[in-house]
Amino acid sequence: MVCDYYNYTADHSAYAQSKAFFRAILYKAPAQNTGKALIVGGANWQVYPAITGLVDHSFGRAIEHVVSFNANNKFIAYSNVPPDLPKVKTKSNSKGVLMMDPGATDAAAWIVHTVPGFPKALRGYVFPPAEIQKGHLLICLTIKESQIDPIGKVICIIKSEQIFHLKTTSKTLRIATPLIYHSDIPDTQMNSRPNLKKLVDGESRFVPPLTVSQEISTESAQGLKVTIYSKGEKSRYEMYKRILVKQLKSTIKVWTTRDNILKSDCRKVGRNIKLITSPISVNGDASTLENDVSQWLVSEAGNKFCAIDKPYHKSQAIEPAMAVCIDDTTIFTRFNEIATVGTFLQFILVSSSS
Repeated sequence: MVCDYYNYTADHSAYAQSKAFFRAILYKAPAQNTGKALIVGGANWQVYPAITGLVDHSFGRAIEHVVSFNANNKFIAYSNVPPDLPKVKTKSNSKGVLMMDPGATDAAAWIVHTVPGFPKALRGYVFPPAEIQKGHLLICLTIKESQIDPIGKVICIIKSEQIFHLKTTSKTLRIATPLIYHSDIPDTQMNSRPNLKKLVDGESRFVPPLTVSQEISTESAQGLKVTIYSKGEKSRYEMYKRILVKQLKSTIKVWTTRDNILKSDCRKVGRNIKLITSPISVNGDASTLENDVSQWLVSEAGNKFCAIDKPYHKSQAIEPAMAVCIDDTTIFTRFNEIATVGTFLQFILVSSSS
């Protein structure tokens, strides 16, 4: 359960790995086999080896016991486009893996990514060949096991074998409604995590609120602050305008496709949405909106970077959506460089009261 490679030792236990590392971000530009990575302890982008193979590097280490069996790693994998399950019906766009050591060791990790049909649970490492031509973003956070249930609060699960929405009564639940295609976390662990258990078992029905945020932190003495924002489809809230701009209390610069339908609101300056235009450069690797499926933003006030699972389209107002926001100077600086250097920004003014 490692979210880093550097300083990796011969001790391959989940405990040693989780204590040493706590975050990694991989940005793979379109038509590139390799990517650029931000690893904890490093101030700049680092070249990531070919993503077509299971390499001895951050995400390779994080995912090696997802694609192959290891008794010390149990996990939930979810995706709106699960491997080898065609034509799945879901309004979610969330993809990720939540894993933990089922034994006495306190070790866990959460991977959030944009790659459809990936990873294949316990069936070997295969990066979908068609996705090489697209830009993708992968985030790995090493966390304490105590953070698993709070994450469960913001994820509502659709069981892949039944394909139906499960909704819960938790006041902090976000209805991101991702579809689970693998779950092998033992009952002994599920029973001590009521939110996760309710989500998996579908024990209760959903009541308001329709939107809630949840803070977690990564594993380290100076834990990285991560805030998860999520909304249900019944909220009818536009994710960027009604939730992210308000919660971040800042103008945001957004990299995502857009449909030019969402209307502007000029009643208050300082709560703007700036749409980044193509092309951008990820530390020398070119990317365009036509080929990059990642959705991310940086704030103008503070050091916030967010990965969002829905594009800036009007349709997402009536769909579930989730954003993972990280407060970190290094991550913010590198993505802010992408957002501002050599790009033209469209301004959409948004009222903080709307």
